[in-house]
Amino acid sequence: MGQTLARSVIGGFLWLAAASLLATTAFAQTVGSEGLSPTLSAIKTAHTVRLGYRESSPPFSFLDQSGRPIGYSLELCEAIVEEIGVEVDDPNLKIDYVKVTSDDRIDAVLQNKIDLECGSTTANAERGKRVAFSPLMFVAGTKLMVPKGAAVFGVADLKGRTVVVTKGTTNEQAMHAADKKYALGLNIVTSPDHEQSYQMLADGKADAFATDDILLSGLIARHKAQDKFRVTGDYLSYDPYGIMFRKGEPQLAAVVERAFRKLGSNRDLVPLYNKWFTARLPTGERLNVPISLQLEEAFKAMDDSASANN
Repeated sequence: MGQTLARSVIGGFLWLAAASLLATTAFAQTVGSEGLSPTLSAIKTAHTVRLGYRESSPPFSFLDQSGRPIGYSLELCEAIVEEIGVEVDDPNLKIDYVKVTSDDRIDAVLQNKIDLECGSTTANAERGKRVAFSPLMFVAGTKLMVPKGAAVFGVADLKGRTVVVTKGTTNEQAMHAADKKYALGLNIVTSPDHEQSYQMLADGKADAFATDDILLSGLIARHKAQDKFRVTGDYLSYDPYGIMFRKGEPQLAAVVERAFRKLGSNRDLVPLYNKWFTARLPTGERLNVPISLQLEEAFKAMDDSASANN
């Protein structure tokens, strides 16, 4: 990943976080301790936090062999739930897991169907107009999955061919942009979720599957398909991930921020990353994706911020 562009993406992500913190400050000045925000109040009343999860976004959010939602994003969300418990004075909050897809996840937040979306969602300025995001938890980018023996090494090699993308993703936008930029005449088709996109490629209904590189690697590992498919091409987008929640609730934003700072101050973020990206997953596969310098720097910044506030 080009360092200059990657840093600019992270810089934009930090801008979103700064805007959230400014809103938090304004909230503290005007509301103080008069009550809980709507989401926190509803959680306190129901004694339950609703976590949106994805079925096939390993290692962020996916199902284990027993059908239980697990993953890196869900563990981060569980840390946020603990902090919500502190905020609403209820240490025994229950968790209700609610399935979402790439296409309906934002609406699930906007329509109050979930409290936190714990998947593999890119935080960008366009989405930031509608929803709020946690601090940075990962940086990915759009690449291509192709059959191992295919003569495809970049998007230009797909001229006139079929590419599947998952509906409602930034990858869908990236492929349309590449198609237009390079006049490729692509047949871009969509499917409801990453697993279905993978199956379209596996069934020969598409020549490539375009999504974030880490998700492609996760699907290949999960299907033990290293001898069938490979990830290739230059990055067609750079996508910083965050936990998504409702916009306009600075008190909730402050709780999310505090949960991340606590993980940073306890130096839990890198071990948590390693648990899901370098160690063997509960489902048996291993991704072997070491932490990037950019993400390690972002985690260190959270550690430094937490130390400065102590």
